[in-house]
Amino acid sequence: MVRIAIGSDHAGFRLKERLREFLKEGHQVVDFGTESEEPTDYPDIAFKVAERVSSGEFDRGILICGTGIGMCIAANKVKGIRAALCWDERTAELSRKHNDSNILCLGGRILSEEEAKRIVEKWLSSEFEGGRHLRRVRKIVEYEQSR
Repeated sequence: MVRIAIGSDHAGFRLKERLREFLKEGHQVVDFGTESEEPTDYPDIAFKVAERVSSGEFDRGILICGTGIGMCIAANKVKGIRAALCWDERTAELSRKHNDSNILCLGGRILSEEEAKRIVEKWLSSEFEGGRHLRRVRKIVEYEQSR
C-alpha cells in the first residue's frame, strides 16, 4: 500500500475527486484540498502536498491543476521533491524509472479521466531503476543540499 497525498486547485478539482476515489482501492490517500471549484491558488496546495512527501509522511504525491505546469513548478521548489508533469503513460513510467519522481503532476483541463487513471497506474507501478540514473539523481540531491 502506497501512502499518497493528493491535491488540486479549482481547475483540477473534478479530476482530483475522481482519482481520489479510484486510488482508495489499495492505497492510503489523504486529500489536501481544494474542496470546490472556487478559485484557489495552486502554490498553496502544491506546498502542502510537497512538504508532506518531502518529510516522509507520504510516499508519493499527486497534484492537479489546469495544465499541471503550475503545480509542478511550485512543488519542485520544496527540498527533496522531484515532481514530474506527465501527459501519457510513457512519461509517467520514465519519470519513475529514470528520475525517481515522487510527485506526479497532471493537467485537469488536458487529460480525460481515463487517461489520467492510466497515467497514475503506470506511475505507481513503475520503480526507480537506479544504475546510471542514480548518479544523476544524486547530483540533483547534492546540489539541493548545498543551497
